[in-house]
Amino acid sequence: MNRRVKKGRDIHGILLLDKPIGMGSNEVLQIIKRLYRAQKVGHTGSLDQLASGLLPICMGEATKLSGFLLNADKHYRSIFRLGEKTTTGDAEGEILARYPVDHITRVQLEHVLAGFQGEIEQIPPMHSAIKHKGQRLYKLAQRGVVVERKPRLITIYMLRLLGFKQSLVELDIHCSKGTYIRTLAEDIGEVLGCGGHVRELRRIGSGPFSEVGMVTLDQLRELAGQKDFSGLDALLLPMDAALSDWAQVNLSEDATYYLAKGQPVLIPHAPTHGYVRIYNTHQQFLGVGEILDDGRVAPRRLFAGTL
Repeated sequence: MNRRVKKGRDIHGILLLDKPIGMGSNEVLQIIKRLYRAQKVGHTGSLDQLASGLLPICMGEATKLSGFLLNADKHYRSIFRLGEKTTTGDAEGEILARYPVDHITRVQLEHVLAGFQGEIEQIPPMHSAIKHKGQRLYKLAQRGVVVERKPRLITIYMLRLLGFKQSLVELDIHCSKGTYIRTLAEDIGEVLGCGGHVRELRRIGSGPFSEVGMVTLDQLRELAGQKDFSGLDALLLPMDAALSDWAQVNLSEDATYYLAKGQPVLIPHAPTHGYVRIYNTHQQFLGVGEILDDGRVAPRRLFAGTL
């Protein structure tokens, strides 16, 4: 039986895309795959169509790291509109109700914002990709179905007020994974007694990555028109850039041999716990390991062709 031949280039790395407003994350993912003619691509946490900004795209073996980036903290700039509640919690939804906001002062707003910093509980919105009995919540919401959702514990590390003019609130938000900015806008509006929704949302950070170095689809299309892929490939970050804030562990040749066979190995001066980046004696990135209770390093994600 013949094996199916994979189509596309066998390339590995991470692209920091500046996703435009009005396009879905999977939509831009397929565009990137075509432009690069890549065998395998994946993103590290979707952005709503309304949102723009940082969307790390993993290619080839880097897709094995998507789960780690999915769990990373996020950083946003957002504008909330107070005084209006919508069906979706953002500007794309229908307006359900309007309330006066003239009485709200900056001091009141900052007091309310302070109450949302730290660990808080948040109920996921119906317009989300979370599944309920096998169905996406947003699919149910489109049919007018509302189901009970359990609150989730999230962390707002920073909620800084950048501007407040009439009904518009501009915020700098650093939060944990699983935070819904639309729900945050609605909850803040609820406490203020005037309702609220997201008018604009831009992601400027995800894990170790920031907006520095992002590229647009227009820039990529221009480079794709060149005679080869050198311009496009030069934009790819190495795979270990996704884990640059993790501790690094260097293996001897013997340790590399046993780790490649799936066996935990003892490394002198290794961290006491957590995930680590693993390198061989040639400083080649091998993958991800985890420190066990007995101090040994166990393989968790190793890359093909590096061992």
